[in-house]
Amino acid sequence: MILRGPVDCLDLKHPIFQAPIGGIASPELAAAVSNAGGLGNLACTWQSPETLHKILDTTAQLTNKPFGANFVLDFPIDSRLDVALSHKVRVISFFWGDGARYVARVKDSGAVAIQVIGSIAEAKRAAAAGFDLIVAQGREAGGHVRGQIGTMSLVPQVVDVVGTVPVLAAGGIIDKRGVAAARALGAAGVWVGTRFLAATEANIHPRYQELVIASDGDSTLYSEIFDVGWPNAPLRTLRNATTSAWETAAPSKAPNRPGEGECVARRADGSAIPRYSFSSPTRDVVGDAEAMALYAGDGVGLVHARESASNIVAELASGLRHCDAATPA
Repeated sequence: MILRGPVDCLDLKHPIFQAPIGGIASPELAAAVSNAGGLGNLACTWQSPETLHKILDTTAQLTNKPFGANFVLDFPIDSRLDVALSHKVRVISFFWGDGARYVARVKDSGAVAIQVIGSIAEAKRAAAAGFDLIVAQGREAGGHVRGQIGTMSLVPQVVDVVGTVPVLAAGGIIDKRGVAAARALGAAGVWVGTRFLAATEANIHPRYQELVIASDGDSTLYSEIFDVGWPNAPLRTLRNATTSAWETAAPSKAPNRPGEGECVARRADGSAIPRYSFSSPTRDVVGDAEAMALYAGDGVGLVHARESASNIVAELASGLRHCDAATPA
């Protein structure tokens, strides 16, 4: 195993980490990734503590392997972090902010502490704070994008400045070739989101999944357009009717964008999803799912089919084996 230090205790077969892709990261998906020898992650920031208890219980019933809980620091997380730690979740990761204040708390619980970063400066701070593992997210990534440096440039620079802290590469890594490239850059493993949008276990709206499989890198847009509920946070999505109308309008700014304020879809509980919301369409969404935030990275054109999470992990891991076998001892 190429992961070192406290991360060794996870006893992963493959250092393939499924990124916490919002509500699409279902217990079934996270558990399937962990059961396949990788590490599944759940997005816990936007769940009520009561719902989070149920999600973590369900995941634990589906796997006896480690899995992770992710928290976005632009939102209140303390009560939700308490829930995750009370469930003895083995991996806790933080995104969109400095999670240094939580490191001791996470480690005292026996969990591995991970910081997702998008710049060299953030990587240095994370290493100094004592994180067990650092995720270097390049600008090619889908969803919310932390920095401006591409994966190819960011990862080796982060590896060089963080000393012995293992680094996972994120952004544009879709298949075994990306995994091999990440290892060549010095990464200990990978953090993959877009590929898992096509997993059979993902809690993804069928039309969204179809568009992921049909799209390519030219289909993505880096912007801040889907900012309702999470402002001032750049992101990468598939282009759709909402982005086209916005771009045609010069582009316009809130609150005067085309269709501003109108409801495009509804969740299972009946709550409205306004146009420009940062929510992405899960299976239970009813309405114009195609007009919502369809997160996907630049490598989306390498996603060719819907398949099981175990098959995805196996294909990614084959790149890891190939690269490591070619590396002199």
